[in-house]
Amino acid sequence: MASCFSVCRLPMRGADRLLKWCPNSDLQAQRRLARTTFATKAQAINKTLHAGTLKRLDVESFSSIQDERRERAERSVLISCPPKINERKILDYLSKHGDIRNYFFYQTYGMYAVVEFSSKESIAALKGSCTIPSVQHEASVPFKSRLLSLKWTGSIGPTTVKCHEQLPISINELIQQLSEQESIDQQMQCLTEAYQLTEENISLRFLVCSLLRDIAAAYFPESIIRPFGSTVNSFGKLGCDLDMFLDLDGVSVQNQRKGSGLSLEYQVKRGASERNVTQSILSVIGECVDQFSPGCVGVQKILNARVPLVRFSHQPSGFQCDLTANNRVAMKSTELLYVYGSLDARVRYLVFTVRCWARVHGITSGIPGAWITNFSLTVLVLFFLQQRTPAVLPTLDQLRDLAGPSDKCVIEENDCTIVSDLSKIKLQGNTDTLEKLLQEFFEFYGSFAFNRSSINIRKGREQNKPEAAALYIQNPFETSLNVSKNVNATQLERFVALCRESAWLLQQGEVLKRSATPSADQIPPWGLAALLLPSVAESAGVKGRRKKKREPASERIKTLLQSLKSSRGGAGEKQSSDDHRH
Repeated sequence: MASCFSVCRLPMRGADRLLKWCPNSDLQAQRRLARTTFATKAQAINKTLHAGTLKRLDVESFSSIQDERRERAERSVLISCPPKINERKILDYLSKHGDIRNYFFYQTYGMYAVVEFSSKESIAALKGSCTIPSVQHEASVPFKSRLLSLKWTGSIGPTTVKCHEQLPISINELIQQLSEQESIDQQMQCLTEAYQLTEENISLRFLVCSLLRDIAAAYFPESIIRPFGSTVNSFGKLGCDLDMFLDLDGVSVQNQRKGSGLSLEYQVKRGASERNVTQSILSVIGECVDQFSPGCVGVQKILNARVPLVRFSHQPSGFQCDLTANNRVAMKSTELLYVYGSLDARVRYLVFTVRCWARVHGITSGIPGAWITNFSLTVLVLFFLQQRTPAVLPTLDQLRDLAGPSDKCVIEENDCTIVSDLSKIKLQGNTDTLEKLLQEFFEFYGSFAFNRSSINIRKGREQNKPEAAALYIQNPFETSLNVSKNVNATQLERFVALCRESAWLLQQGEVLKRSATPSADQIPPWGLAALLLPSVAESAGVKGRRKKKREPASERIKTLLQSLKSSRGGAGEKQSSDDHRH
């Protein structure tokens, strides 16, 4: 299944480029081309499903992909550019210092360029030509990072720069795009394409980690700053935060030569506990980031949290960043999600769809509280897919049993072993359509016995709750923990009510039927697009997070149809920047 996704995506890149490079072309022609693109992808996937051949391309291991991206980031620089620039002149200037392998431009608090050279020697040559700026009435911190500023004193010439988008489209724009698709399967694919992290955005995230590592290397030369969470688990959405951890495992005692009877060891400071040492290290790194690292603002050292961290904003990239230390269990959870997302393309489509649905209706939130988190929601999707007949996904125990000796991993007495060679995993041949999976996801959790049962993806089955919590989702690796302990009964009831309402709507012919109106501008929301309308929450009785009396079915259909009609003219309206972030 994953192979089908990879294969069908590549031929569409030409069409995607055509859409991006023809902003002034006929709008209807663009929309027809977009619909054809998604239709072709859907046909390829459906053909593979119905043939029962869930073959995959050889997927690289999680660690090898991260190593490659990190190595590329170390050969890259981030350059602040003037608002009006000539792309060709910039590249000609930079290429004097070495061959350029890749580059792209984007905008946040100004125009920036990410430039990847073929070798680190080119970075050294480029930095050798840079100067420390002189400023009046202030002093400069002479830290030579790979965040540079390009000064332009000559004639600009024609400004021909294409910037890559770093934020998702608004929900209204998304609803409009979804309404133009031909099936719910295509709508779910369209949503994922619109929201997922781009290759450029991922490269920028690894570059930010690499720039931060340059700070940490002053104290710990063998250390690595690794991104984890949404950035690398294959479920990241444009605009999501950048979670990182300072990996000090490389700072270890090397093997001594045997036979001499002599050995040397480093003299080191000692702390009362590993937590105290972590707090001290993060305190120092946080202070250095605050004082020395250009572009890092609003630095907060939150050292007394359960997981000590340093939080800051990286203005050049626009990312909100959290830095922890030796958070290895979180990294294994990230790898686990990556494995599941790589096994079957439908996993990512369903997760992106459910996450979007949940955010629109206030089930998840960008601020801490009693809401269901994205991680908990993703685990709910994985558990549902394990319950299918036949199962779409294997259990965590099955992934552990397939692991080889080199995959063995125990962290703080927790068994975190999972197979790294994905070719060993044999899927069971489930061929459910995306539409069926979406509808039955809502039906499954609309009737799930949350009052007595817990979610366990390690075993792949319901289990009795070990404690009195509204929602109990066992941590996949730290099995004594409940990852949804923060969720209260009110928020769980909202989730269940919205699942029931969405399942009911997907059974109605009015919602499943796409309008036959010839003009694409007049297509009202239908299918998945209809599930993202505010009227869904209103009908479910959860408007404003408060219950209200449910209307009769006939009235609910009438309300929905009125909402569909009224949304025709407003589907393309612009939303606030907050909608873009979340």
